[in-house]
Amino acid sequence: MRIIAVLNQKGGVGKTSTSVNLGAGLARQGQRVLLLDLDPQAHLTYSLGIMAHELPRTMGAVLMGDCALGDVTTTVGGLDVVPASVSLAGTEVDLAGAENRETRLKAALAGVSGYDFVIMDCPPNLGLLTLNAMTAATELLVPVQPEFLALQSLGKLMETVKAIRSGWNPDLRLTGVVLTRYQRQKRLNRETRSSIRAYFGDALLDTAIRDNISLAEAPSFGQDIFTYKPQSNGAEDYRSLALELLHRGAP
Repeated sequence: MRIIAVLNQKGGVGKTSTSVNLGAGLARQGQRVLLLDLDPQAHLTYSLGIMAHELPRTMGAVLMGDCALGDVTTTVGGLDVVPASVSLAGTEVDLAGAENRETRLKAALAGVSGYDFVIMDCPPNLGLLTLNAMTAATELLVPVQPEFLALQSLGKLMETVKAIRSGWNPDLRLTGVVLTRYQRQKRLNRETRSSIRAYFGDALLDTAIRDNISLAEAPSFGQDIFTYKPQSNGAEDYRSLALELLHRGAP
């Protein structure tokens, strides 16, 4: 079972879109996928049409040990989803004084089986929720917009990854960096891609997610890109990303 944390402490880089649509793309390749929403904003949850505020228990209850992942898992469009809600922000505060606060998610996933992929949508920071994801994950996927500040955020992130490897999770590996909202006609986008390639080498995935209005529209309909507009550039790119990750295999 491949457990992938989709994260970048910089906001607005397409983490949720990548989590949802990569998961949907993998499911369409016959993979069984579990999505975990670890962001108190619950964007992944709402993007799939799940009304988190109507649910009695969500991811926060799992992290606090009140229930198992299976107790709060729901199925939407061929994907199993553990939703989040705004209460997850309070959970992070509660975890600060809890025992084994960094390994709660890893313990919860230890009882999970039957999936090919677990994909975790992380909040845009390096707090306890993200730390739990990095401790539980086997792989790291980093969405990045092709702009100058992306290089700075990547450097800080890799310092954190190094610290995680030296402590809680020595097996954590970088599966890849994926460019999002990419526009090849823009010189800055091409130059940034070259800079990231020079730094990360083959860790920069060949697939780039092009800037595509359909990717922004799909969540408002509670649908992944393949359901909303299967012939769009967004669907083509996330299909390519799913196939590339399958082809590469676990690092």
